[in-house]
Amino acid sequence: MPAQSTTDPERELHSPQGAANVVDLRSDTVTRPTPAMRRAMAEAEVGDDVYLEDPTVNALEARAAEIFGKEAALFVPTGCMGNLIAIKVWTHHGDEVICEERSHVNLYELASMSAIAGCMPRVARGEDGILTWAEVEAVIRPKIYYDSQTALVCLENTHNMAGGTLYTTAQISDICNHAHAVGLKVHLDGARVFNAAVALGVSVSQIARYVDSVMFCLSKGLGAPVGSMVVGSHAFIEKSRIYRKMFGGGMRQVGVLAAAGRIALEESPKRLAIDHQNAQQLAQAISQIPSLQIDPKTVKTNIVIFDCKQTGMDAVQLCDALKPHGIWALDTAAYSVRFVTHCDVDAQSCERALEVLRAVVSKTKGSAA
Repeated sequence: MPAQSTTDPERELHSPQGAANVVDLRSDTVTRPTPAMRRAMAEAEVGDDVYLEDPTVNALEARAAEIFGKEAALFVPTGCMGNLIAIKVWTHHGDEVICEERSHVNLYELASMSAIAGCMPRVARGEDGILTWAEVEAVIRPKIYYDSQTALVCLENTHNMAGGTLYTTAQISDICNHAHAVGLKVHLDGARVFNAAVALGVSVSQIARYVDSVMFCLSKGLGAPVGSMVVGSHAFIEKSRIYRKMFGGGMRQVGVLAAAGRIALEESPKRLAIDHQNAQQLAQAISQIPSLQIDPKTVKTNIVIFDCKQTGMDAVQLCDALKPHGIWALDTAAYSVRFVTHCDVDAQSCERALEVLRAVVSKTKGSAA
């Protein structure tokens, strides 16, 4: 059994730089709003968004739809709500949703597709988290009245638990063309779709061209404090607005948050390549540390997942060993540790994380010897 986390939240950090110099690599959800975002929030013109009267929200939604090449968009509090809304729109109770085995909608959204939308996940295992049409087709239910029916295919780009891997536009197009031909809708969980676009050298509209709906997060790599977007057709967004309200997501003068989201949408994609470079720096260096395993070629975006089994520690133990030195990481499996780069972690911070990682692993191996 892997150890349970024993990290004491009250324990002081013992790094020479002190607690103020924590390098937080747990996720890109920990990003702080920029000064420009804070100014925009303070100065935002607001109205009641449930009445469709918040001009800042309306502007954000219009711009998101334009960037993604879709007819309309909806501002939602979280990515989980955005995915759930899309699943609810495209399915009926008793339907099945095809998704990759390690996908976020399957593992990390509290079974909401079942508990709330009344659907069941129908999982397929994709190489590096990326499904092919053949793998999707293999789990489509036959059109028999006594079988639950397949209604939706959900893709994740980039794929979180596979280490930030990504679908190319050709792969998405192939799946969409075949899925549509057999009457299935395709939803893209694009929480980090801008990372995918930067890595591929294409626009997000090219990635989203053939899917029926997209959810993307403003609060991860784009750095906004709160919020995600759902984009699709006018009819899809009209239904989505109803479900947003039903799920408790109807917000009032929320332009104070949408203002930060607008800055994130326009400005943050320009710097995502830096996060990818820092992730590659980490991956290359980790691959040179004895007892840690990672293939840097698999690191395509800002997520670095490495194996620590040969250290004699499991992932929780290694994360706990790093934390007193101001390096915060996340365990994703028994022996898998995740580092995620973002706008609040620069190259110097990554180098510090590597120094601590080397020292912790070396000390542990020395003690074991």
